[in-house]
Amino acid sequence: MERIVVSANRRFLVTETGAPFFWLGDTAWELFHRLTRDEANDYLQNRKERAINVIQAVVLAECGGLRVPNACGDLPLFDLDPAKPNERYFEHVDFIIRLAESKGLYLGLLPTWGDKVNPLWGEGPVIFNPQTARIYGEFLGKRYKDQPNLIWVLGGDRPGDGLVDLWTAMAEGIRAGLGRRGLTTLHPCVGRGSSEWFHHCEWLDFNMWQSGHLGLDAPAWEMIENDYNRTPIKPVLDGEPNYEDHPIDPWTRRWTPEHGRFTDYDVRKQGYRSVFAGACGYTYGHHAVWQFFSPEREPVNCPSCDWREAICRPGSGQMVHLRNLMLSRPYLTRIPDQGLLLSDPGTGAGHVRATRDSEGTFSFFYLPLPGQTILVDGGRMGGTVQAWWCDPRNGRSHPAGEVNNEGTMEFTSPLGGPDWILVLDETARNYPPPGSI
Repeated sequence: MERIVVSANRRFLVTETGAPFFWLGDTAWELFHRLTRDEANDYLQNRKERAINVIQAVVLAECGGLRVPNACGDLPLFDLDPAKPNERYFEHVDFIIRLAESKGLYLGLLPTWGDKVNPLWGEGPVIFNPQTARIYGEFLGKRYKDQPNLIWVLGGDRPGDGLVDLWTAMAEGIRAGLGRRGLTTLHPCVGRGSSEWFHHCEWLDFNMWQSGHLGLDAPAWEMIENDYNRTPIKPVLDGEPNYEDHPIDPWTRRWTPEHGRFTDYDVRKQGYRSVFAGACGYTYGHHAVWQFFSPEREPVNCPSCDWREAICRPGSGQMVHLRNLMLSRPYLTRIPDQGLLLSDPGTGAGHVRATRDSEGTFSFFYLPLPGQTILVDGGRMGGTVQAWWCDPRNGRSHPAGEVNNEGTMEFTSPLGGPDWILVLDETARNYPPPGSI
């Protein structure tokens, strides 16, 4: 299994031998804490079958992670001291990391959730300062120096104000333990990106946003675009968008079912528009899965079902179509380009997003509404173009004929849907149907 690194052009992730790697993540924050080994196997196998390739999980978990034992009955630390790890707890972590490796899965490994660093909310307690952060980071680096399937994710749903030194110390400890550079990012709080505090930190290899669960159609595309245009150039992705079946904003009002939950459609909208805006991947999430809810556990924010049912919800099975679409065309030369649109891209639920090959051999447009008309600048592609309509619910591509590429081209999305991807290929390239890999 190859390690993942940043591409030569600094926009994407690739394997060590240069193969494109599209990050398709899943938030399984409580994986090490709440699941038995058999349950972890069932979960990981399900995610492998859905082509998810990065599992985001936390070593020192959010839900009572320091004081509530894991599924084997073990606490992670003695005396709440990061310098006193419990070997039995970490043997369970070891097992799951290696189990993921055996299935070809990477772990976006969070050393700790943010409540152990910043007491703004959560159970805590705060146990880290720069000194203990470095000690703990070095312990993890040494323990997992031979694991090729780890991507390091610091942070854990907190702002970075006043914490640059602490997270830098942990990153330096991890690198010292590894004896090499480990691919590293940081998971921020809702509506914020790691770049706000850490973009110029040498250890931060790529940026991560959390567009979050506060409302429908959060402008994730603007978040991604914000970091895409930063220097130095670093890849970026949305590491926690709205989760499927998550209550819409349960924090600012007393939530009831009438207020609604995010659907697979909401998940698709955030995914396609953030990737087309320049992201190097996307993280799916389900509200019952991150916490591995089951009836015997205290629920967090009204989960709608047991985690075993939740892993089969439609959204997780649809994300493979996003990955396959991106990999079915030249990958490392793709750029965002709203200039392709001569019509108003719109805002909110109706916002249209465009991306293309820098050589002009293909372009993609995400149209979130049925019967939506766009005008496309034909001057950015040469010759005639083959048009396709792609259904993001099932990955099927429908030929829409060849179009003379002369000036302005007009397209209207099919009435079924609700959302569609328009693909325009330079006919001479003879590309296979979109999504064929």
